[in-house]
Amino acid sequence: MLKSYLAFDVETTGLSPESDEIIEIGALKVHDGKVCDRFITFVKPSEPVSERITEITGITNEMLQDAAPKEKVIPAFLDFCGDEVLIGHNLPFDYGFVRNQAKLFGLSFEKQGIDTLKIARSVHKGRQSNSLEALCTRYSIVNSSAHRAYHDALATAKLYQTLAHYYENFQPQLFQPTALSVSSGTMGQGAAGAADVPATPKQIGFISRLAVQKNVTVTWDVKKLTKSQASGLIEKLLAGQQP
Repeated sequence: MLKSYLAFDVETTGLSPESDEIIEIGALKVHDGKVCDRFITFVKPSEPVSERITEITGITNEMLQDAAPKEKVIPAFLDFCGDEVLIGHNLPFDYGFVRNQAKLFGLSFEKQGIDTLKIARSVHKGRQSNSLEALCTRYSIVNSSAHRAYHDALATAKLYQTLAHYYENFQPQLFQPTALSVSSGTMGQGAAGAADVPATPKQIGFISRLAVQKNVTVTWDVKKLTKSQASGLIEKLLAGQQP
């Protein structure tokens, strides 16, 4: 288990790092198993957030009214990250958003990271849902405000420590930091990383079936989803969330 790392999570206006925006960042630094520093902030979007996003996150336009703009928040968050290894649940999603925002300001965000979703999918093969909520329930991890960035980041840190406790000795490779791709925001991929690869027909079919089973409306064009975005959408549907 890493002695030093930074767990983080972002709340966004949608699934696309290219067209959607970050509205909240929550992060914590862990040294020797203890939280030693925190980063918690709203980010003011260029347009009002939708009712759907408010339903999922609890973040309202009123809460964002006096938030700092991204040109101040993103550089501050990059400074906060420093040289720490990043940990996140579905890390390519969060990393991709921050990386794309950093790129807008000519800033580099080259990091190493560990994805707790990737670990969970490996050690819990065949499990219906490896969403953060489902795993917190499985391991009795209390997340007092799910879908708020800092609380999800804290829950992810606890999940990482729990998974490492049970599985690191058996599958140590899963707990080694991997270089995050600069070009795509994915783990261990090159310029044509998984975040840029179209969703597979199997993923699209699964999303369609889940939408019917869960009686929810998918507002995105699933034919334009990437593999990474499709994975995130599937996790939300399995957790019973409106995507």
